[in-house]
Amino acid sequence: MKEWIKSIALALAIALVVIYFIKPTLVKQSSMEPNFYENDYLFVSKQSYKLFGSPERGDVIVVHSDLVQENGDEKMLIKRIIGLPGDSITITDDKVYINGETIEEPYIKEQGVNGAIGKKIKDLVVPENSYFCMGDNRRVSIDSRDPDVGCVGKDQIVGKVVLRLYPFNKIGFIKNPLKE
Repeated sequence: MKEWIKSIALALAIALVVIYFIKPTLVKQSSMEPNFYENDYLFVSKQSYKLFGSPERGDVIVVHSDLVQENGDEKMLIKRIIGLPGDSITITDDKVYINGETIEEPYIKEQGVNGAIGKKIKDLVVPENSYFCMGDNRRVSIDSRDPDVGCVGKDQIVGKVVLRLYPFNKIGFIKNPLKE
């Protein structure tokens, strides 16, 4: 009987840790290609920014949005942080400028940000406690360029993507490409 109680207690402890610290997430769109593809299975650290500092440029995050899926559920988005609070963002001529400087983005699918979503943005200042986020596949990404999404408030962030579990040949921790 003691072994059963120990096993149940251990299982509950593990479940509580997972529920409190980790959010398993399945990628459902192509907006983060070539880094994340549809059906990639990811772990999101829900406590990263509460325990280990603030979001940083280049981090991949999952956010709550006001967008709705076909079934009526909230649509959560996976995006990369491009602009930090106080940054001035300009998007013109297929380039993203932060505080007047063109940013280098070797991680995006193809250079350029124009397309159906890629409207021009002139001197947008990222509000306090907010972040300007974009998908790595700029031509199809619904992100901070879209008024239905806009800048993402810190309270909208579910967490930081920290680990890919599937596909098995890509298992590993997710690194910020701007820190390598």
